[in-house]
Amino acid sequence: MNQNNQILPMLIYPVVMVTAVAAQLFMPNTGMQIVYAAYAVVLIGAVVITVLEWAMPERLTWRPSVEDIGRDALYMILLQVLFPRLLSFSVALLLLYVIDGGAGLWPSELHVGFQVVFMMLIADFFRYWLHRLAHTSHCLWRFHAVHHSPDKLYWLNTGRFHPVDKGLQFLFDALPFILLGVSSEVLSLYFVCYALNGFFQHSNIRLRFGWLNYIISTAELHRWHHSLNKSESDNNYGNNLIIWDWIFGTRYLPAGKKVESLGLNNADYPDTFAAQMIAPFQYRGRL
Repeated sequence: MNQNNQILPMLIYPVVMVTAVAAQLFMPNTGMQIVYAAYAVVLIGAVVITVLEWAMPERLTWRPSVEDIGRDALYMILLQVLFPRLLSFSVALLLLYVIDGGAGLWPSELHVGFQVVFMMLIADFFRYWLHRLAHTSHCLWRFHAVHHSPDKLYWLNTGRFHPVDKGLQFLFDALPFILLGVSSEVLSLYFVCYALNGFFQHSNIRLRFGWLNYIISTAELHRWHHSLNKSESDNNYGNNLIIWDWIFGTRYLPAGKKVESLGLNNADYPDTFAAQMIAPFQYRGRL
């Protein structure tokens, strides 16, 4: 039993991610459009993660209330699915046909797997610096603080972003790669990996990553990024990969410790969707 308790937390992430990638590669063969296939894979992954959160939680205190679920479901639908996923991602795929292969600068002759990794490295480089700036710029932090407002982590609050913050992120996700001529197959695989890794980062599942903590921006790393302690939260900016944190000295994973309190130091920060939409225009400086 003890051995299973040690092995299972290390197997969950790689098994789910590999299965999701395989499913995304297979599902278009069924005749399903690639956009809908990607959403189907992500939705199934979300169901699996939800079950795992209840079966083997990292912390019982992180289990969401009905109010939490309602608020974060609204964020997920409006900010993570409809904006920008349903609109921007779909429009981006449509542009592939309108601009007929883009600028032709993308190395499309490489295997699709190498293209996805290459895209992650480039996108994560720009997202790393945008994310880091969001923590150091008072102006950007006011919008990014919405994402750091939860005092517990579970997969659904992955989508808690202000639309200004989310819109800036999209500029570094799909749009530049469309213009470079990235194929819809590569974009869909990137989207599946991006979405599910984000769900795992915020999940309340007892996960252990071992050597993957040196490559992937994992839950064990990302939980420290949501710490109430600024010296801890101003680290681990990586979106999918932790490579750039390694290079620029912001990877943080203290041995034998777990993050304590999460959230913002401002006890008066609002917790409703509507109030958080206007909060960036009301607060100044570090929250």
